[in-house]
Amino acid sequence: MTNVRTDARKRDSLAIGAVRRDFAPWLDPAAKPLIRYEAVTKQYSDFVAVNNLTLNIYEREFFCLLGPSGCGKTTLMRMLAGFEEPTAGRILLGDQVVSGIPPYRRPVNMMFQSYALFPHMNVEKNIAFGLVQDGVPKNEIADRVAETLRLVQLTPFARRKPDQLSGGQRQRVALARALIKRPKVLLLDEPLGALDKKLRSETQFELMDLQVNLGMTFLVVTHDQEEAMVMADRVAVMDKGTIKQIAPPGQVYEQPASRYVAEFIGDVNIIEGKIAEVGEHQVRVTRSDGAGTLLIDLQNEPVSVGQEVAVALRPEKLVLHRDLPTDTPNVLSGDIWDIGYLGDWTIYLVQLASGQIVRVSRANSRRFVEQPLTWDDKVHITFASEAGVLLTH
Repeated sequence: MTNVRTDARKRDSLAIGAVRRDFAPWLDPAAKPLIRYEAVTKQYSDFVAVNNLTLNIYEREFFCLLGPSGCGKTTLMRMLAGFEEPTAGRILLGDQVVSGIPPYRRPVNMMFQSYALFPHMNVEKNIAFGLVQDGVPKNEIADRVAETLRLVQLTPFARRKPDQLSGGQRQRVALARALIKRPKVLLLDEPLGALDKKLRSETQFELMDLQVNLGMTFLVVTHDQEEAMVMADRVAVMDKGTIKQIAPPGQVYEQPASRYVAEFIGDVNIIEGKIAEVGEHQVRVTRSDGAGTLLIDLQNEPVSVGQEVAVALRPEKLVLHRDLPTDTPNVLSGDIWDIGYLGDWTIYLVQLASGQIVRVSRANSRRFVEQPLTWDDKVHITFASEAGVLLTH
Protein backbone atom coordinates (compact mmCIF):
# COMPACT_ATOMS: atom_id res chain seq x y z
CA MET A 1 0.00 0.00 0.00
CA THR A 2 1.32 3.47 -0.87
CA ASN A 3 2.19 5.68 2.08
CA VAL A 4 0.35 8.88 1.15
CA ARG A 5 2.08 10.99 3.77
CA THR A 6 5.54 9.84 2.68
CA ASP A 7 4.73 10.42 -1.00
CA ALA A 8 3.46 13.91 -0.24
CA ARG A 9 6.62 14.74 1.67
CA LYS A 10 8.73 13.45 -1.23
CA ARG A 11 6.88 15.75 -3.62
CA ASP A 12 7.15 18.71 -1.26
CA SER A 13 10.83 18.06 -0.53
CA LEU A 14 11.84 19.15 -4.02
CA ALA A 15 10.44 22.64 -3.47
CA ILE A 16 11.54 22.78 0.18
CA GLY A 17 15.07 21.73 -0.74
CA ALA A 18 15.32 24.46 -3.35
CA VAL A 19 14.10 27.10 -0.89
CA ARG A 20 16.50 26.08 1.87
CA ARG A 21 19.45 25.68 -0.50
CA ASP A 22 19.09 29.16 -2.03
CA PHE A 23 18.02 31.04 1.10
CA ALA A 24 20.79 33.30 2.44
CA PRO A 25 19.55 36.92 2.78
CA TRP A 26 22.26 37.69 5.35
CA LEU A 27 24.77 37.58 2.47
CA ASP A 28 22.86 40.26 0.54
CA PRO A 29 23.92 43.80 1.59
CA ALA A 30 20.60 45.12 0.28
CA ALA A 31 18.44 42.70 2.32
CA LYS A 32 16.53 44.33 5.16
CA PRO A 33 16.20 42.40 8.43
CA LEU A 34 12.75 41.67 9.83
CA ILE A 35 14.00 41.65 13.44
CA ARG A 36 16.75 43.92 14.73
CA TYR A 37 18.31 43.90 18.18
CA GLU A 38 20.35 47.09 18.39
CA ALA A 39 22.89 47.31 21.26
CA VAL A 40 20.39 45.61 23.58
CA THR A 41 21.21 45.15 27.26
CA LYS A 42 19.01 43.52 29.88
CA GLN A 43 20.07 43.83 33.50
CA TYR A 44 18.47 42.44 36.64
CA SER A 45 19.94 44.22 39.67
CA ASP A 46 23.66 43.38 39.44
CA PHE A 47 23.21 40.52 36.91
CA VAL A 48 23.57 41.29 33.20
CA ALA A 49 21.50 38.73 31.25
CA VAL A 50 22.10 40.32 27.82
CA ASN A 51 25.11 42.56 27.27
CA ASN A 52 25.11 45.19 24.49
CA LEU A 53 23.96 42.66 21.89
CA THR A 54 23.28 43.41 18.21
CA LEU A 55 21.55 40.83 16.00
CA ASN A 56 19.65 40.78 12.69
CA ILE A 57 17.11 38.09 11.73
CA TYR A 58 15.54 37.99 8.28
CA GLU A 59 12.03 37.28 7.04
CA ARG A 60 11.35 33.55 6.46
CA GLU A 61 14.51 32.62 8.37
CA PHE A 62 14.63 29.63 10.73
CA PHE A 63 16.94 31.15 13.34
CA CYS A 64 18.22 29.41 16.45
CA LEU A 65 19.63 30.84 19.69
CA LEU A 66 21.87 28.14 21.15
CA GLY A 67 23.69 28.14 24.45
CA PRO A 68 23.84 26.81 28.01
CA SER A 69 21.37 27.72 30.72
CA GLY A 70 21.75 31.32 31.83
CA CYS A 71 23.43 32.56 28.64
CA GLY A 72 20.62 35.04 27.85
CA LYS A 73 18.89 33.27 24.95
CA THR A 74 15.46 33.03 26.59
CA THR A 75 15.71 36.64 27.76
CA LEU A 76 16.28 37.73 24.15
CA MET A 77 13.15 35.87 23.08
CA ARG A 78 11.05 37.20 25.96
CA MET A 79 12.02 40.79 25.11
CA LEU A 80 10.84 40.29 21.53
CA ALA A 81 7.59 38.73 22.80
CA GLY A 82 7.00 41.65 25.18
CA PHE A 83 7.34 39.79 28.48
CA GLU A 84 10.51 41.76 29.29
CA GLU A 85 11.74 45.21 28.29
CA PRO A 86 15.38 46.10 27.45
CA THR A 87 17.38 48.03 30.01
CA ALA A 88 19.19 49.73 27.11
CA GLY A 89 19.11 49.59 23.32
CA ARG A 90 16.08 48.85 21.18
CA ILE A 91 14.33 46.03 19.34
CA LEU A 92 12.65 46.57 15.98
CA LEU A 93 10.16 44.34 14.17
CA GLY A 94 10.01 45.61 10.62
CA ASP A 95 10.34 49.37 10.99
CA GLN A 96 8.58 49.51 14.35
CA VAL A 97 10.30 49.76 17.73
CA VAL A 98 8.42 47.25 19.88
CA SER A 99 9.30 48.61 23.33
CA GLY A 100 6.17 49.58 25.21
CA ILE A 101 3.83 47.58 22.98
CA PRO A 102 2.00 44.93 25.07
CA PRO A 103 2.56 41.28 24.11
CA TYR A 104 -0.96 40.75 22.75
CA ARG A 105 -0.53 43.62 20.28
CA ARG A 106 2.76 42.38 18.82
CA PRO A 107 2.66 40.34 15.58
CA VAL A 108 4.45 37.44 17.26
CA ASN A 109 3.27 34.33 19.04
CA MET A 110 5.09 32.07 21.44
CA MET A 111 5.02 28.32 21.94
CA PHE A 112 6.20 27.34 25.40
CA GLN A 113 8.09 24.19 26.34
CA SER A 114 5.31 23.15 28.77
CA TYR A 115 2.71 23.57 25.95
CA ALA A 116 0.30 25.15 28.52
CA LEU A 117 -2.80 23.46 27.07
CA PHE A 118 -6.17 23.90 28.76
CA PRO A 119 -7.03 20.45 30.19
CA HIS A 120 -10.81 21.04 30.17
CA MET A 121 -10.88 21.98 26.45
CA ASN A 122 -10.64 19.61 23.53
CA VAL A 123 -8.09 20.04 20.74
CA GLU A 124 -10.37 22.24 18.60
CA LYS A 125 -11.14 24.61 21.46
CA ASN A 126 -7.51 24.82 22.57
CA ILE A 127 -6.48 25.82 19.05
CA ALA A 128 -9.36 28.28 18.66
CA PHE A 129 -8.85 29.99 22.02
CA GLY A 130 -6.81 32.97 20.77
CA LEU A 131 -9.24 33.68 17.94
CA VAL A 132 -12.21 33.55 20.33
CA GLN A 133 -10.46 36.04 22.64
CA ASP A 134 -9.90 38.35 19.66
CA GLY A 135 -13.59 38.24 18.72
CA VAL A 136 -13.08 36.60 15.33
CA PRO A 137 -16.40 35.53 13.75
CA LYS A 138 -17.41 31.92 14.46
CA ASN A 139 -17.49 30.79 10.83
CA GLU A 140 -13.98 32.15 10.26
CA ILE A 141 -12.76 30.44 13.45
CA ALA A 142 -14.18 27.11 12.27
CA ASP A 143 -12.48 27.43 8.88
CA ARG A 144 -9.12 28.43 10.32
CA VAL A 145 -9.18 25.70 12.97
CA ALA A 146 -9.96 23.07 10.33
CA GLU A 147 -7.15 24.39 8.12
CA THR A 148 -4.67 24.38 11.00
CA LEU A 149 -5.67 20.88 12.11
CA ARG A 150 -4.90 19.63 8.61
CA LEU A 151 -1.61 21.49 8.62
CA VAL A 152 -0.39 19.73 11.78
CA GLN A 153 -2.11 16.43 10.91
CA LEU A 154 -4.45 16.41 13.90
CA THR A 155 -7.88 16.34 12.21
CA PRO A 156 -8.80 12.87 13.61
CA PHE A 157 -8.02 14.08 17.15
CA ALA A 158 -10.05 17.31 17.11
CA ARG A 159 -12.50 16.23 19.85
CA ARG A 160 -9.96 14.70 22.22
CA LYS A 161 -8.81 16.28 25.46
CA PRO A 162 -5.08 16.87 26.09
CA ASP A 163 -4.86 13.93 28.53
CA GLN A 164 -6.02 11.63 25.71
CA LEU A 165 -3.08 12.60 23.48
CA SER A 166 0.52 11.46 23.23
CA GLY A 167 3.37 13.85 23.96
CA GLY A 168 3.96 14.42 20.26
CA GLN A 169 0.27 15.15 19.66
CA ARG A 170 0.15 17.66 22.54
CA GLN A 171 3.18 19.34 21.03
CA ARG A 172 1.29 19.67 17.72
CA VAL A 173 -1.73 21.19 19.47
CA ALA A 174 0.50 23.82 21.09
CA LEU A 175 2.11 24.51 17.73
CA ALA A 176 -1.27 24.82 16.02
CA ARG A 177 -2.52 27.23 18.69
CA ALA A 178 0.56 29.40 18.13
CA LEU A 179 0.20 29.31 14.33
CA ILE A 180 -3.52 29.96 14.00
CA LYS A 181 -3.23 33.71 14.65
CA ARG A 182 -0.84 33.92 11.67
CA PRO A 183 1.94 35.83 13.42
CA LYS A 184 4.85 37.37 11.52
CA VAL A 185 7.23 35.57 13.86
CA LEU A 186 6.77 32.32 15.74
CA LEU A 187 8.83 32.04 18.92
CA LEU A 188 9.61 28.51 20.12
CA ASP A 189 11.15 28.04 23.57
CA GLU A 190 12.74 24.56 23.78
CA PRO A 191 9.86 23.29 21.59
CA LEU A 192 10.90 19.62 21.48
CA GLY A 193 12.32 19.25 24.98
CA ALA A 194 9.41 17.14 26.27
CA LEU A 195 9.59 14.56 23.46
CA ASP A 196 11.55 11.32 23.42
CA LYS A 197 14.64 11.11 21.21
CA LYS A 198 13.03 9.29 18.25
CA LEU A 199 9.98 11.55 18.14
CA ARG A 200 12.16 14.62 18.60
CA SER A 201 14.24 13.64 15.55
CA GLU A 202 11.12 13.14 13.41
CA THR A 203 9.54 16.38 14.56
CA GLN A 204 12.65 18.42 13.73
CA PHE A 205 12.18 17.69 10.02
CA GLU A 206 8.43 18.27 10.22
CA LEU A 207 9.01 21.70 11.76
CA MET A 208 11.46 22.56 8.98
CA ASP A 209 8.95 21.53 6.31
CA LEU A 210 6.16 23.45 8.01
CA GLN A 211 8.23 26.62 8.34
CA VAL A 212 9.16 26.61 4.64
CA ASN A 213 5.59 25.88 3.51
CA LEU A 214 4.19 28.68 5.69
CA GLY A 215 6.90 31.17 4.69
CA MET A 216 7.03 32.26 8.32
CA THR A 217 9.96 33.42 10.44
CA PHE A 218 10.82 31.00 13.27
CA LEU A 219 13.00 31.98 16.23
CA VAL A 220 13.94 28.97 18.36
CA VAL A 221 15.66 28.88 21.73
CA THR A 222 17.39 25.63 22.64
CA HIS A 223 20.36 24.15 24.48
CA ASP A 224 20.17 21.04 22.27
CA GLN A 225 22.99 21.23 19.72
CA GLU A 226 21.54 18.57 17.43
CA GLU A 227 18.20 20.37 17.33
CA ALA A 228 19.88 23.63 16.31
CA MET A 229 22.21 22.02 13.77
CA VAL A 230 19.40 20.11 12.04
CA MET A 231 16.73 22.79 11.84
CA ALA A 232 18.29 26.24 11.64
CA ASP A 233 19.28 28.33 8.64
CA ARG A 234 21.64 30.13 11.02
CA VAL A 235 22.72 29.51 14.60
CA ALA A 236 23.79 32.11 17.16
CA VAL A 237 26.01 30.53 19.81
CA MET A 238 25.66 32.48 23.06
CA ASP A 239 27.60 32.76 26.30
CA LYS A 240 27.11 35.12 29.24
CA GLY A 241 24.77 37.47 27.43
CA THR A 242 26.86 37.81 24.28
CA ILE A 243 26.96 36.12 20.88
CA LYS A 244 30.19 34.23 20.16
CA GLN A 245 29.38 33.31 16.56
CA ILE A 246 26.52 33.60 14.07
CA ALA A 247 26.68 31.35 11.00
CA PRO A 248 24.93 28.48 9.21
CA PRO A 249 25.24 25.21 11.18
CA GLY A 250 27.92 23.69 8.93
CA GLN A 251 30.13 26.74 9.28
CA VAL A 252 29.74 26.86 13.07
CA TYR A 253 30.79 23.21 13.26
CA GLU A 254 33.59 23.19 10.68
CA GLN A 255 34.91 26.73 11.22
CA PRO A 256 34.34 27.66 14.88
CA ALA A 257 35.28 31.26 15.61
CA SER A 258 36.72 30.51 19.05
CA ARG A 259 37.66 27.74 21.42
CA TYR A 260 34.38 28.24 23.28
CA VAL A 261 32.35 27.57 20.13
CA ALA A 262 34.52 24.59 19.14
CA GLU A 263 34.08 22.98 22.56
CA PHE A 264 30.36 23.79 22.86
CA ILE A 265 29.31 22.45 19.44
CA GLY A 266 29.71 18.69 19.11
CA ASP A 267 32.69 16.65 20.29
CA VAL A 268 36.17 18.04 19.78
CA ASN A 269 39.77 17.29 20.74
CA ILE A 270 42.01 20.26 21.60
CA ILE A 271 45.77 19.99 21.10
CA GLU A 272 47.76 22.83 22.65
CA GLY A 273 50.85 24.22 20.97
CA LYS A 274 52.86 27.12 19.54
CA ILE A 275 53.39 28.29 15.98
CA ALA A 276 56.84 27.07 14.89
CA GLU A 277 56.70 28.01 11.22
CA VAL A 278 54.34 29.95 8.96
CA GLY A 279 54.15 29.04 5.28
CA GLU A 280 52.07 30.37 2.43
CA HIS A 281 49.18 27.97 3.01
CA GLN A 282 50.10 25.97 6.12
CA VAL A 283 51.61 26.41 9.56
CA ARG A 284 53.67 24.03 11.65
CA VAL A 285 52.61 23.79 15.29
CA THR A 286 54.91 22.47 18.02
CA ARG A 287 52.84 20.41 20.45
CA SER A 288 52.94 21.56 24.08
CA ASP A 289 53.41 17.98 25.28
CA GLY A 290 56.75 17.83 23.44
CA ALA A 291 55.67 14.93 21.22
CA GLY A 292 56.45 16.51 17.86
CA THR A 293 54.76 18.92 15.46
CA LEU A 294 51.55 19.15 13.46
CA LEU A 295 51.00 20.60 9.98
CA ILE A 296 47.75 22.58 9.76
CA ASP A 297 46.16 24.55 6.93
CA LEU A 298 46.05 28.29 7.45
CA GLN A 299 42.65 29.83 8.11
CA ASN A 300 41.66 33.47 7.61
CA GLU A 301 43.06 34.70 10.91
CA PRO A 302 46.76 35.72 10.73
CA VAL A 303 49.23 34.03 13.09
CA SER A 304 52.93 34.54 13.88
CA VAL A 305 55.85 32.39 14.98
CA GLY A 306 55.86 31.80 18.73
CA GLN A 307 52.14 32.47 19.11
CA GLU A 308 50.25 30.11 21.42
CA VAL A 309 47.39 28.35 19.63
CA ALA A 310 45.06 25.40 19.99
CA VAL A 311 44.29 22.90 17.24
CA ALA A 312 40.68 21.67 17.22
CA LEU A 313 40.14 18.17 15.80
CA ARG A 314 36.71 16.60 15.33
CA PRO A 315 36.64 12.87 16.24
CA GLU A 316 35.18 11.75 12.90
CA LYS A 317 38.09 13.34 11.00
CA LEU A 318 40.67 11.16 12.78
CA VAL A 319 41.85 7.76 11.48
CA LEU A 320 43.14 4.89 13.62
CA HIS A 321 46.04 2.66 12.57
CA ARG A 322 47.73 -0.34 14.18
CA ASP A 323 51.04 0.36 12.43
CA LEU A 324 52.84 3.69 12.43
CA PRO A 325 52.10 5.47 9.12
CA THR A 326 55.01 7.08 7.31
CA ASP A 327 53.10 9.11 4.71
CA THR A 328 51.58 11.82 6.91
CA PRO A 329 53.05 14.60 9.08
CA ASN A 330 50.18 14.45 11.59
CA VAL A 331 50.41 11.49 13.96
CA LEU A 332 49.21 11.12 17.56
CA SER A 333 50.22 7.83 19.23
CA GLY A 334 48.77 6.17 22.32
CA ASP A 335 46.84 3.26 23.82
CA ILE A 336 43.12 2.52 23.59
CA TRP A 337 41.78 3.49 26.99
CA ASP A 338 38.06 2.84 26.44
CA ILE A 339 35.55 1.91 23.73
CA GLY A 340 31.91 2.81 23.21
CA TYR A 341 29.80 0.95 20.63
CA LEU A 342 26.89 3.02 19.29
CA GLY A 343 25.73 0.79 16.43
CA ASP A 344 26.45 3.09 13.51
CA TRP A 345 29.63 4.42 15.14
CA THR A 346 32.25 3.14 17.54
CA ILE A 347 33.94 5.67 19.84
CA TYR A 348 37.54 5.04 20.83
CA LEU A 349 39.18 6.94 23.67
CA VAL A 350 42.94 6.94 23.10
CA GLN A 351 45.33 7.96 25.87
CA LEU A 352 48.45 9.74 24.63
CA ALA A 353 51.81 9.51 26.42
CA SER A 354 51.08 12.91 28.01
CA GLY A 355 47.92 11.47 29.59
CA GLN A 356 45.57 13.43 27.34
CA ILE A 357 42.54 11.48 26.10
CA VAL A 358 41.73 11.83 22.40
CA ARG A 359 38.30 10.83 21.13
CA VAL A 360 38.11 9.06 17.74
CA SER A 361 34.87 8.16 15.91
CA ARG A 362 34.90 5.25 13.49
CA ALA A 363 31.93 4.50 11.22
CA ASN A 364 30.78 0.88 11.30
CA SER A 365 30.37 0.64 7.54
CA ARG A 366 30.71 -3.14 7.50
CA ARG A 367 28.78 -5.62 9.57
CA PHE A 368 31.85 -7.56 10.62
CA VAL A 369 35.32 -6.14 11.23
CA GLU A 370 38.39 -8.35 11.06
CA GLN A 371 40.87 -8.00 13.91
CA PRO A 372 38.91 -5.30 15.74
CA LEU A 373 40.79 -2.82 17.88
CA THR A 374 40.36 -3.43 21.57
CA TRP A 375 41.36 -2.17 25.02
CA ASP A 376 45.07 -1.43 25.63
CA ASP A 377 46.00 -1.80 21.93
CA LYS A 378 48.74 0.56 20.84
CA VAL A 379 47.41 2.73 18.01
CA HIS A 380 48.37 5.72 15.90
CA ILE A 381 45.93 8.51 14.98
CA THR A 382 46.36 10.42 11.73
CA PHE A 383 44.50 13.33 10.18
CA ALA A 384 44.73 15.57 7.12
CA SER A 385 46.14 19.08 7.43
CA GLU A 386 42.75 20.60 6.50
CA ALA A 387 41.05 18.64 9.31
CA GLY A 388 42.60 20.79 12.05
CA VAL A 389 41.21 24.21 12.94
CA LEU A 390 43.61 26.76 14.41
CA LEU A 391 42.15 28.63 17.38
CA THR A 392 43.84 31.71 18.75
CA HIS A 393 41.27 32.61 21.44
